[in-house]
Amino acid sequence: MDLDLDFNNTEIAFKSRSTAALRKAQVLFAAMGRPVLVASGPKLVTLALKVRLPITPLIKVTLFDQFCGGETIADCEPTVAQLAAFGIGAILDYSVEGEKSERGFDAAKDEVSRLVDNAARDARVPFAVFKVTSIARFDLLAKVQAKLALTTDEAAEWGRAAARFDALCDEAAGRGVRLLIDAEESWIQDPIDELAFAAMARHNHKTAIIYNTVQLYRVDRLAYLKALHARAQKAGVVTGVKLVRGAYMEKERVHAQKTGRPSAIQPDKAATDRDFEAALRYCAQAVATLHFCAGSHNEASNRLLVELIRAQGLAPGDKRAEFAQLLGMGDHLSYNLAHAGFRVSKYVPYGPVRTALPYLFRRAEENSSIQGQTGRELSLIERELRRRSGRS
Repeated sequence: MDLDLDFNNTEIAFKSRSTAALRKAQVLFAAMGRPVLVASGPKLVTLALKVRLPITPLIKVTLFDQFCGGETIADCEPTVAQLAAFGIGAILDYSVEGEKSERGFDAAKDEVSRLVDNAARDARVPFAVFKVTSIARFDLLAKVQAKLALTTDEAAEWGRAAARFDALCDEAAGRGVRLLIDAEESWIQDPIDELAFAAMARHNHKTAIIYNTVQLYRVDRLAYLKALHARAQKAGVVTGVKLVRGAYMEKERVHAQKTGRPSAIQPDKAATDRDFEAALRYCAQAVATLHFCAGSHNEASNRLLVELIRAQGLAPGDKRAEFAQLLGMGDHLSYNLAHAGFRVSKYVPYGPVRTALPYLFRRAEENSSIQGQTGRELSLIERELRRRSGRS
């Protein structure tokens, strides 16, 4: 193990990127560093699409090219190969959410099934993943969580949604593919948690196959993680979790204001960081019965997990404790971790450009709103460009 892991090593971080690609990323991150542009961008794009302006090609060669692998599984092959060449896995993520029709739900379920098949046949793909709102209606999930009486039609609809969920989990287990279930908004998360636990109970007998996602920017999720682990131990199954900070902060705050309920979100970043690091420590100590993947672009969190893996006497490549970052972000983490022998993957979203827009807007907002995120990405890119040009 490389005990002197250096996340500032830009030569390793950007070895896979051409100078032209870095210059393009430099321009993009500089633009994302302007809050006004990021705040107005989604509205302008939506308006442009509404009046049928030919804006899709521009999005495709900018945000889409930076953060997505392509429009189809096949399109992602160059990205998968490039990552694999540097010891990094690729988690292909079909970027569709908020579907509203049964036809759309079935189509999304079929696409995730293709992802499971792809992962079963490709050792470079360590997980399959899906969002429940790609196969179940958002408002129905909210109604189930609120414990409101469902109509006869809604009860049948919920049965179909749960059947899609179970079928994907059962297929993944049957193919030996680990499956990540993405977290969503707090007011629809409870039924997702229950579906995920039932799938864990069916399949996580000797190792984790089904992984639920825990968003530590929520005030209650550290307690949920511990309760989930205790529940799984009582059931005699292995817990599988992906740890993240969270992705719906603004929506959560707006929802709390509209409903007059306390916000589900931590009061500040320090509280989120505290719970995320506490979750890392808890998972590392429980690794015999709890397998986890830490999705983070925070250098301190990644370094802490490196230290915890070492303290537990685990090999860097132990699949019970893994790292993950998003494509187009955090290359200084991913590539340096992989270079040191750790198990690390990139989320590689794909899908038609229009369906990927909500994901792309979140990436732009995330880089703009997280203190120092854009500046850090930009400074590392510029440092590597200076190194390549021979300037210190």
